[in-house]
Amino acid sequence: MHLPILYRDDHLVAVHKPSGLLVHRSELDRHETLFAVQLLRQQIGQWVWPVHRLDRGTSGVLLFALDRETLALAGQAFETREVLKEYLAVVRGWPEDSGSIDHPLKPDNDPRLPQRGEPYAQAALTRYETLARMELPLAADDRYPTSRYALVRLHPETGRRHQLRRHLKHISHPIIGDATHGKGAHNRLIATHFGCHRMLLACTRLELQHPRTGEQLLLQAAPDGDFERLLARLGWSYRL
Repeated sequence: MHLPILYRDDHLVAVHKPSGLLVHRSELDRHETLFAVQLLRQQIGQWVWPVHRLDRGTSGVLLFALDRETLALAGQAFETREVLKEYLAVVRGWPEDSGSIDHPLKPDNDPRLPQRGEPYAQAALTRYETLARMELPLAADDRYPTSRYALVRLHPETGRRHQLRRHLKHISHPIIGDATHGKGAHNRLIATHFGCHRMLLACTRLELQHPRTGEQLLLQAAPDGDFERLLARLGWSYRL
């Protein structure tokens, strides 16, 4: 597998991660043999370290450091919220035109891993805007003869585990294709009628100051593959 390179210099490299690819080896996925870290190391012939994370099902901009000093500096920028992060998602229902989801989240630990004490909720904030809406003449269940979906742009102000997926579930507009926090009936409808079997969440933009040169970096990646084809079939357009 070849990872499309969006940006590269002596300190950083950014790629467009496809949906379904793990960033690095995980105790929960020991059977997997392909990881973004491993693939990129082989592709460019040097060690890389992920500066941030994307869920396995999430595609889009993924940033790596090429040395440990850059890793520390870039990681600090993410921790202190100096990085603008933008995502695109397809959700169930019709959210408000814009809004904020200010909802604390407890650590989203996998139940298969050992737990250490009672987790505490951490502040979590997501801003969103609705870009397009669609009502399909298809029934996801027996309650309604039609199904409503929306295209939303998301700006997570914090970086909690699965924050966007959990926040959208919290406001009853879960992301389509999310098997854990979404709605199975709507996931199946989109998969059956549109042949789209992935989670419809993509990191489309990262904006940050280069940790070594001070240059302002704008890293962008439009949705591709099944995501791109679904948007085209629904007649939805967007601008990065």
